[in-house]
Amino acid sequence: MSSQPVQTVNTSNDKIKIALAIVAVVAGVVGFFVLSDQSTPVRAVALVAGLLVAVAFAWTSAQGRGFVGFAKESVRETKKVVWPTRKEAMQITAVVFAFVLVMAIFLWGTDKLLEFLLYDVILGWK
Repeated sequence: MSSQPVQTVNTSNDKIKIALAIVAVVAGVVGFFVLSDQSTPVRAVALVAGLLVAVAFAWTSAQGRGFVGFAKESVRETKKVVWPTRKEAMQITAVVFAFVLVMAIFLWGTDKLLEFLLYDVILGWK
């Protein structure tokens, strides 16, 4: 049995809600700058109010509910990850540092060898 994703049709109401959310964000940012002569808390309240209104509009749209579902699934998947112990993390870090050191020495040696061959042997420059 094939499981094909189901596409939902966006209604115009959802598009209007997303547009209103964008307008609310812009209004909050504009309010923050227009109120430049006011105290900082007043400006911050204007910005936060615009953002909260935008979140409220976006939350009620299908895309907003989809995003919230995605975020919940992401948190659930993150909890399933088996994280390395401190000892394992230190060992992996040591291996990476050792590899970087070996590669740095190798690349330095290769550079010096090519420099010697090109300038001293082929071109005869000293």
